[in-house]
Amino acid sequence: MEFETVIGLEVHAQLKTKSKIFCGCTTEFGNPPNSNTCPICLGMPGVLPVLNKKVVEYAMKMGLATNCEIPPMNEFARKNYFYPDLPKGYQTSQFDKPICEHGWVEIEVEGKTRKIGLTRIHMEEDAGKLIHDEREPKSYVDLNRTGVPLIEIVSEPDLRSPEEAVAYLKKLHAILRYLDICDGNMQEGSFRCDANISLRPKGQQEFGTRTELKNMNSFRNVQRALEYEERRQRDLLLDGEQVIQQTLLWDPDKGVSSSMRSKEEAHDYRYFPCPDLVPVVIDQAWIEAIRATLPELPDARKARFVTELELSENDAGVLTSSRELADYFEAALKDYGNGKKLGNWIMTELMKSMKGEDAMDISQCPVAPANLAALLTMIDKGTISGKIAKTVFEEMMISGKDAEAVVKEKNLVQMSDEGELVAIVQEIIAANPEQAQQFREGKGKVMGFFVGQLMQKTKGKANPQLANQLFAKELNK
Repeated sequence: MEFETVIGLEVHAQLKTKSKIFCGCTTEFGNPPNSNTCPICLGMPGVLPVLNKKVVEYAMKMGLATNCEIPPMNEFARKNYFYPDLPKGYQTSQFDKPICEHGWVEIEVEGKTRKIGLTRIHMEEDAGKLIHDEREPKSYVDLNRTGVPLIEIVSEPDLRSPEEAVAYLKKLHAILRYLDICDGNMQEGSFRCDANISLRPKGQQEFGTRTELKNMNSFRNVQRALEYEERRQRDLLLDGEQVIQQTLLWDPDKGVSSSMRSKEEAHDYRYFPCPDLVPVVIDQAWIEAIRATLPELPDARKARFVTELELSENDAGVLTSSRELADYFEAALKDYGNGKKLGNWIMTELMKSMKGEDAMDISQCPVAPANLAALLTMIDKGTISGKIAKTVFEEMMISGKDAEAVVKEKNLVQMSDEGELVAIVQEIIAANPEQAQQFREGKGKVMGFFVGQLMQKTKGKANPQLANQLFAKELNK
């Protein structure tokens, strides 16, 4: 029997506001436990929340960027449940009147484009964090995160594979970063998701029994967890067993999921409108004002790179995968007009250097866009060879110096003096009579051997085009 996988994702994105959603406490990460708190976010009796307007505007931005409808009125509700890191005994969220509804994003997997529906985007406050002592049976609560503003982005069950799920997550992540409303740091919990997955016989319309996966803090872990759960459910169904509806925790070290709690029935959160907060009324003028602030988004920027710069779809996709990388590329493009060559250097040399032992983000790159452009210009002018340029670039990444300074310090200017090179060429030919005879007999590939010898002797500084010309002239005498 063949099965179809059905996946829906609930993504939580922490908004980049300076203060929390209902009070003035800072949202800064890494402060001492329980220092970013006040009577409002601690849920003390008699306090009243005040909605942070910036949270509403950021949620609207994400809604507009994902083709959502923004209803004229939305309201907050109390989601009631008990947990030790929820000081009020309820979470202020949104229920039947969210700020954004009925959106979609496009993803591309294996050359095929699919439209993934968004059920809703709603605003809510984050809960605190429990810290479990590994040495003794004690747990501590840190309420710094309580009241930090979130948007929850709920997809339709439109995803059909773990690969599609990851592509969808990466698309949302990129849009949030382009809008500059979420830093997307998965390790700090700024961007996290819960995944619902089920299998059903191909052709069946009714959904199968789903499980929910939690505790995934990277794109790779999301894919691994979904692949594992996909296999596990398929094996159960093929053996004639039932899938139990439950919440699962993913263990990235062991590569397995384990049961967190059974979920045979939907949990009754007893939602009701929050009596402390008035409904939020949004008119068309406000929507259009927010729309006017939207930047060029990843898909539009990718399309422009393809049409205007004649980049391939793949290269344009890589260069627009993050706003920072695309900005770096375009900044360098102002000083160096060859988009294809510049893009290749960024995708190979630059990105490879940033993935080394001291991995860094493009925003931390010590080579300024103008300096990279200057390096490529030196190659085009024949000042240095492409091989030497890689050595120069490595030094630029370490020291932060510009290309010209590194070339002068290391004496790496390309040798383009014919008289200087002829003597070395003649010496190499005399030392390799067998290869010289092979060339004269029509074996043109031997030229690569001779040029390689010259590069070795000149430490890569010889002009390769001139080298080929000189060898051909001397060998044909």
